[in-house]
Amino acid sequence: MTNVFIADDHSIVRKGFRQIIEETPNMSVIGEAGSGDEVLTKARTENWDILVLDLSMPGRGGLDVLQELHAMKPRMPILVLSMHPEDQYAVRTFKAGASGYVNKESAVEELVTAIQKVVDGGRYVSPEFAEKLAFDLTRNSTKALHEALSDREYRVLCMLGAGKRVSEIATDLIISVKTVSTYRARILEKMNLTSNAEIIRYTIENNLA
Repeated sequence: MTNVFIADDHSIVRKGFRQIIEETPNMSVIGEAGSGDEVLTKARTENWDILVLDLSMPGRGGLDVLQELHAMKPRMPILVLSMHPEDQYAVRTFKAGASGYVNKESAVEELVTAIQKVVDGGRYVSPEFAEKLAFDLTRNSTKALHEALSDREYRVLCMLGAGKRVSEIATDLIISVKTVSTYRARILEKMNLTSNAEIIRYTIENNLA
C-alpha cells in the first residue's frame, strides 16, 4: 500500500485528490495539511511514502517548504502540484528536491501515473514538457534573465508582474515591506530593469504572469 500525504490550502482540492487516489488500488491518503507550516510540523513526527505538495500555499513559499522537507527527508519523494505552467517553475522545483511536477489543470489525468512513477524512484514531468526540455538542450539559447534570480526573488518578480503592490506581497509572504523592497531592488539590478512597468512587461512577454 502506498501511503500518500496531501498538502494543499484548499479543502475542496484535497478532497478531489483524495478521491482520485483512493479509487486506485494499493493507494491510500494517510493525511492532509492546509499550509506549509502544518506539513513541516507533521513531517517531523510522521512518515509517508510520498508527499503531494501544492506550490502556492499562503505564507511560506512552496519552494521554501520543498527545500526544507527535502533536507529533512531526502529519500521521501515529493510530487509538486501547481497552477503555474511547467516552464515557469518545474526546473526550480527539481533543483529544490522535487521528484515530479504536475500542473493542476492536468492533475485528474496525470496524478496517479505521476505518483506511481516517483514512488518507484523515477522523475515525472508531462510528456509535452519533457519534449520541450529535450528541444532546449539541443539548441544554443541564452538563458533568460529571470533564471539568475533566487527562488524568493523569482516569486517576488512574478507577484510584481501580476500587479501586486509591495505591501500586498509583504503580507502574502509574511515578510516586511523593507525586505520586499530589497528583493525588488535586486531584481531590477540583476535583470537590468528600471521600473515596475518594465517588470510587468517582462513577465507578460515571458509568460510569467
